[in-house]
Amino acid sequence: MILIVGASLAGLRAAEAVREGGYEGELTILGEERAMPYDRPPLSKEVLLGEKGAAEVLLPVAGGLDARWRLGERAVGLDPVAKRVRTEAGEEVGYDSLILATGSGPRRLPGLEPDGERVLEVRTIEDALKLAAALGRAERLLIVGSGFIGVEVASAARARGVAVSVVTLDPPLVAAGHLVSRAAAAMLAANGVELHEEHTVASLERRPDGVVATLDEGTTIAASLAVVAVGAAPNVGWLEGSGLELENGVVCDAELRAVGAEDVYAAGDVARWPNPLFAGRPMRIEHWANAIEQGDAVGAAVLAGAEARPFASLPSVWSDHFGTRLQVVGLPALADSFDVVAGEGDAGEFAALALLEGNPVGAVSYGMRRDFAKLRARIRSELPVSGSIH
Repeated sequence: MILIVGASLAGLRAAEAVREGGYEGELTILGEERAMPYDRPPLSKEVLLGEKGAAEVLLPVAGGLDARWRLGERAVGLDPVAKRVRTEAGEEVGYDSLILATGSGPRRLPGLEPDGERVLEVRTIEDALKLAAALGRAERLLIVGSGFIGVEVASAARARGVAVSVVTLDPPLVAAGHLVSRAAAAMLAANGVELHEEHTVASLERRPDGVVATLDEGTTIAASLAVVAVGAAPNVGWLEGSGLELENGVVCDAELRAVGAEDVYAAGDVARWPNPLFAGRPMRIEHWANAIEQGDAVGAAVLAGAEARPFASLPSVWSDHFGTRLQVVGLPALADSFDVVAGEGDAGEFAALALLEGNPVGAVSYGMRRDFAKLRARIRSELPVSGSIH
């Protein structure tokens, strides 16, 4: 039997991949949420804007999947010797091959824990629907963090007429490199977002009518509610003591086999593996495209066994905010320089190659899709990169 723990995009794609690969045995999918698999990118975009609801974000499930769905059941332990997963209800589910696709969860800060009313986060469909409803009543929204989720939530809130204050220790969208960061900061300002960069929330008072945040330098911000969006952490706590190697995710070999056990694999946000396209640099990717690609690859790897091929991936992500599409490929955060090949970096619309010691390691674009497509093709043609990125 193949057991998949995690019923989101990576888990679903892995299930479909083993069926497409000819597996006809028992297939079980264990998921913590009660909902069938759904698409997460719209949660901080269309759902907050009221353009999509729970039904519209459900992922299509391939006909003939013939899987046993065990939803609303959280895995709490793994015995890789006995090949059994223990659930919160105390049941044990056996397997011949196990695929870990438990994804990631929001990082939380002391004093800023979500309460479902005044302090929210955006990870599940329930989170997004709750925030969408709250934005209809809000006058000002406080956002802690300025990564992809934080900037997308700011964009949606401004589109709905809500004033926004963002408090962030790091520059906006720092994962996409300093060129994008500068453009994103300018875009936030141009759209009326109050940006408090290089600051943290020292304390947060929750009141019946909202929240009052005090920043580390003494500034106070009163808001109707707060959203905490300070990144994500892989859901691996339940694997402690299992013998698997855990370090910023489930450590895997090049074929996505989990290190420390036999017949255990990982895919999606939770998997950390050496990417051969980047000189074997260990990486864990939290984006939509990676969940699909790794889900497909891990399903094939389970069936191939010792003949499995190394998984190579060119990371990519996109984000729509303030009416502009940001596209990112590769690892632009590693870049020490950018070569702007179209548009102007200071004008907020550009396409640029990300370079490290003169070698292309990625590309970024704001609003210039055709030029970005050319850069993406160039990156693919020049990979793998040298060992200088370690």
